[in-house]
Amino acid sequence: MTILADFGFYAVLAIFLIAFLASAIRILREYERAMIFTLGRYTGTKGPGLILLIPVIQKMVRVDMRTIVLDVPKQDVISKVNVSVNVSAALYFRVIDAERSTIQVESFMDATSELAQTTLRAVLGKHELDEMLADRDKLNDDIQKTLDSQTEAWGIKVANVEIKHIDIAESMIRAIARQAEGERERRAKVINAEGEQQAAQKLLEAAEIMAKEPGAMQLRYLSPLNFIAGDKSSTIVFPFPMDPASMVPGMKKDG
Repeated sequence: MTILADFGFYAVLAIFLIAFLASAIRILREYERAMIFTLGRYTGTKGPGLILLIPVIQKMVRVDMRTIVLDVPKQDVISKVNVSVNVSAALYFRVIDAERSTIQVESFMDATSELAQTTLRAVLGKHELDEMLADRDKLNDDIQKTLDSQTEAWGIKVANVEIKHIDIAESMIRAIARQAEGERERRAKVINAEGEQQAAQKLLEAAEIMAKEPGAMQLRYLSPLNFIAGDKSSTIVFPFPMDPASMVPGMKKDG
């Protein structure tokens, strides 16, 4: 009986030691940090690698230091000119201060997600629809800077924000198409008017040159004969000046 009692005692002691070591030993990966709380008070950050805790007295909170990709769900955004669009985005951020990310905010993931949604609506609401569609890089930078300044107190670094989709109502798509068509027609009319203006300017310059030499006008008058003479099936009566000398600049009349 004594041997059995001793065996049972040692077995219980071994189980107790194993449980003690299991609760005291922690292994952290390279990208993890451990926030240590002793009797509820923060006493330091440890890791990565092997760390030892005092069971019951000390507790730890794991913090992942890797970059986190957060999907920002679609948000109803009212643009500067009261156009409603649905916008979704992706947020890239990471923890740079494990202490603040644990102590200063209850859940930095939830807090960052909610802040990203409100910031997305606030920033895009200051811009027109054309800017949302054409200047995404600038809008991404504006949102990133705004979020980064607000999450700094939580030990969060927002590295990048990417607007993924901007969904527009069908009625707005038709309106934008009509606007684009009108813009193309306007540009075509402007280009045509500029061409007419340049052609008129050249004709004016040519008229001024011909006005200085009467013979030049006569030669210009006869130049269509080169094209008309190619058609031999027609008889052409063409007025011809009685004085050939007037056709050629510099030719003198016989006395």
